[in-house]
Amino acid sequence: MIPAWVERDLEAVAAADALRSLRPLEGPTAARVRVEGRELRNFSSNDYLGLAADPRLAEAAGAAARRWGSGAGASRLITGTLGIHGELEEALAALKGAETALLFSTGYQANLGLLQALAPEGVILSDELNHASLVDGCRLARAQVAVYRHGDTNHLADLLSQHADAPRTIVATDGVFSMDGDLAPLPALLAAAEPRGGLVIVDDAHATGVLGAGRGTAHHLGVDPGRVVHMGTLGKALGSFGAFVAGPAPIRDLLVNRARSLIYTTAPPPPAVGAALAALGVLRDEPWRLGALERNGRALREGLRALGFRVSEAPTPIVPLVLGGNRRTLRWSRGLWERGFWVHPIRPPTVPEGTSRLRLTVTAAHTAADLAGLLQALAEVAREEDADDLAR
Repeated sequence: MIPAWVERDLEAVAAADALRSLRPLEGPTAARVRVEGRELRNFSSNDYLGLAADPRLAEAAGAAARRWGSGAGASRLITGTLGIHGELEEALAALKGAETALLFSTGYQANLGLLQALAPEGVILSDELNHASLVDGCRLARAQVAVYRHGDTNHLADLLSQHADAPRTIVATDGVFSMDGDLAPLPALLAAAEPRGGLVIVDDAHATGVLGAGRGTAHHLGVDPGRVVHMGTLGKALGSFGAFVAGPAPIRDLLVNRARSLIYTTAPPPPAVGAALAALGVLRDEPWRLGALERNGRALREGLRALGFRVSEAPTPIVPLVLGGNRRTLRWSRGLWERGFWVHPIRPPTVPEGTSRLRLTVTAAHTAADLAGLLQALAEVAREEDADDLAR
């Protein structure tokens, strides 16, 4: 029997216009997808380079399955570390300009393991808009946590001074913030943290394969990659599944011995590893994809400004339209859906209360016609909203 409080909780979520549901695709993820019998142009995906359905990745996944099997069969410390894991780790370390890399099964697990392993004591300084996995990693670490205002390096410096006696200090930040599309001020964060012995950890989930010729935030901003510890994912721009931490060899060794989310979970499956290796080859051999991604992001921002929307100058594929309330955001998303565009509504707790938004994401696979159609649809939905407001 289901307890009555389960239904009450669901009713409360629905009353706040925050109820979510799953909508299965009827085929692979791409710039155009089929959902509930309709073809939609997809502006909600993190498949930034358009590789998730690339046949070369699928073939590489199949080849890896035939050579290494469909699953690793155990955790990394038992019998789950296969030769193909080491091959990908070497390639990822080279991509990031790091000494070593270590694979995890998901980005969420990588962040949990990273902070839990490195900060059992001391203090973690965390940007207030960090991804939920960094937030939960702070909780799991059981360290003292101080939250600094988003991108505010003066506030960070003040907090560092207040915790000058901490036995260890870690500054944790997204590289590209997933809901806003802006970049961390990485050089200034390092300037504040390093004189106090602080270690800077960068969640590069939305920068790997996107910025700095695909190498990430540090390279984009001209920062020596050896000065930070990088977390990156394989399931966004690289079109596969899994995650990694890249950095100095002692960090890797400590994670192997302490990171619970690595030690107590099955290793990444060989097909996903093979697909990620193939994606790195595409990233190297087809730089036009990065050029197309940059052009599409710039074109979308310019088109939105021409319509009167306020958008940032950030050089990323993520363009948020902050609409405020949940109900309004749902209306806009529904209006776009009816016009053939899938733009997912983002609501609390993913973003702060009162900042619900449409999170527009472009990919290298979007065409000029896709972008023009989206801009036209947004203009139509905006006019409908204005008319409704006047009617009320």
